[in-house]
Amino acid sequence: MTRKDTSGSGGNAVEVRGLVKHFGETKALDGVDLDVREGTVLGVLGPNGAGKTTLVRALSTLIRPDAGSARVAGYDVLTQPRQLRRVIGLTGQYASVDEKLSGFENLYMIGRLLDLSRKDSRRRADAMLERFSLTEAAKRPAMTYSGGMRRRLDLAASMIGQPAVLYLDEPTTGLDPRTRNEVWEEVQRMVTEGTTVLLTTQYMEEAEQLAQELTVIDRGRVIAGGRVDELKARVGGRTLQVRPADRGELPRMVGALAQAGLDGVAGATADQAEGVVNVPIVSDEQLTAVVGLLGARGFALSGVSTHLPSLDEVFLAVTGQKASVSAPADATEALEEVAA
Repeated sequence: MTRKDTSGSGGNAVEVRGLVKHFGETKALDGVDLDVREGTVLGVLGPNGAGKTTLVRALSTLIRPDAGSARVAGYDVLTQPRQLRRVIGLTGQYASVDEKLSGFENLYMIGRLLDLSRKDSRRRADAMLERFSLTEAAKRPAMTYSGGMRRRLDLAASMIGQPAVLYLDEPTTGLDPRTRNEVWEEVQRMVTEGTTVLLTTQYMEEAEQLAQELTVIDRGRVIAGGRVDELKARVGGRTLQVRPADRGELPRMVGALAQAGLDGVAGATADQAEGVVNVPIVSDEQLTAVVGLLGARGFALSGVSTHLPSLDEVFLAVTGQKASVSAPADATEALEEVAA
């Protein structure tokens, strides 16, 4: 299986323009635009029902969009679905393996369906079983696997053909921390080998660990996007945290900064619980000015650090909703099943 040359698409493995999908009166996708650069991970975030799963299903040819266009690995999603399916991999929110077949047989079958030779199918199956710590269970029927093992087998199946583009739709739902870390390591390894990944997730740690860029979707629309550090800066900028040697100096430090009226420095506040003064800043010059002023006023400092908002805070700011601690399916998925 060879990877499609996507150089003609300007360095983007995925290009989506104005994608629309309705399920009855519900507009699951409402003019989505996004690009995924070759050899990178794009994290797609959004609350339940935002349209993340619908987007993945459309880009993997499982459903047909009502309007708009999309090219993946150089192939048109609407006019070249057969060619496209040969260069993509997909792991959905729930493991989808043949429970009557063994782990090895599941992976070997996928390899043969992807036109790999018998030899290459066996080699890839053995390699993926080892990568996902399933070698000892390779000959057992998948029905005897635990939930985590089935999930790992499903991920291995999506990767066996060394896809040019891999869709991971909330891939670590229900996995224990060790297995989740194994999945992350494998995704990172595939990216270094040239695979492009579109990852949907509600786990902020996962997005920050894997994604170079993020797109936030809400109600079928893209509402924010950019590199992780760009989104954090856009939402809240940096906060300078100054810790005095004497916690009792917190009120005086806040008063000194307010009285000084430094250019561009917003109001400082004291966090008594943490024993720090928080000062919103946007530049290194402001940081230097604040620390210099406090030193000139005779305050003894035990620590100075800067803080960017967390991805949870970014998510809350742009969507108005807290990120879920679990990762349930999109609400639109039920509508998709009815429509199918």
